[in-house]
Amino acid sequence: MTSARRPARTGFLLSQLGAFAATRFGELIKPAGLTPATAGVLRIISRQPGLSQRELATRLGSVPSRVVVLVDSLESAGLVSRTRDPADRRHHRLEATEAGRAVLGVLRSAAEQQNADVLEPLGAEEREAFAALVAKLAAAHGLDPEVHAGYAGDGAARPE
Repeated sequence: MTSARRPARTGFLLSQLGAFAATRFGELIKPAGLTPATAGVLRIISRQPGLSQRELATRLGSVPSRVVVLVDSLESAGLVSRTRDPADRRHHRLEATEAGRAVLGVLRSAAEQQNADVLEPLGAEEREAFAALVAKLAAAHGLDPEVHAGYAGDGAARPE
């Protein structure tokens, strides 16, 4: 009698690994007063100074009202400034403040620690191979390595 081989469940395990990685990152940035969503928005704004809220919402694949909540949170924390666009007064231009740019170092350290925690069981060659395979899969499926798909989902982009 032969037993049927169970499917590898790769997608399920990737989902679990992604959830573990996201939770770990959230734990690491919580002392800085950020959530993964606000951290991601700060990172995008710092890389594209002058981005409008509408452009940010488009980039995130989110509705503008969700983006306003995230930007409000970052602005009240003194990490982002929002000014009227002189060319179109209906739009706000977003820029990271000096404090916001300083927090990017904290985010970088947290991301490096998260990466080390997730990949700790692998050897150096395995880490490189895994990173290359994940990048290849992401590119093949049209995923943007700068923007998490969760911004478009219900509640994913709301600060805690």
